[in-house]
Amino acid sequence: MNPIEIKIQGHTKRSTLEICAEFLDTNRWSDFKGYSILPGIQSASFEIKTPNLAGSRIKVKNTDGSSHVEEIIEWDVSSGFSLKFQEFDSSLKNLASHFIETWSFKTSASGTEITRAMTMYPKGVLGWLMLKPISGLMKKAFEHNANQLENK
Repeated sequence: MNPIEIKIQGHTKRSTLEICAEFLDTNRWSDFKGYSILPGIQSASFEIKTPNLAGSRIKVKNTDGSSHVEEIIEWDVSSGFSLKFQEFDSSLKNLASHFIETWSFKTSASGTEITRAMTMYPKGVLGWLMLKPISGLMKKAFEHNANQLENK
């Protein structure tokens, strides 16, 4: 089954170092409010935090009571990072094997260009059919979150 991809792009006055430091502050993850029926994040905390951050695991509890783990699979403060969403405990475990979220940075004269992308890996046709509309909500949630963070 083909994966489903979404992507947003934006600009911030913050440096890549500031963006990464904010990301690592799991107390701020509850700023992600979701969108429409897509839940936000209630809390997040490191289960494992490795010295170079790759391989670190963050347990996420969502506002709908579900949870999952996000593992940092790539970490480079200057160019970006990637996360693997896995171990879903809701009905999502029947629809998707995992998601990959990637933040890519490009330094500009006035700050940082950010590309935030997510690839969803459905389990079969039903998973694809259910994840397709969810991907649209996730894109809206990413856009809302980016605007919210930039206006803080």
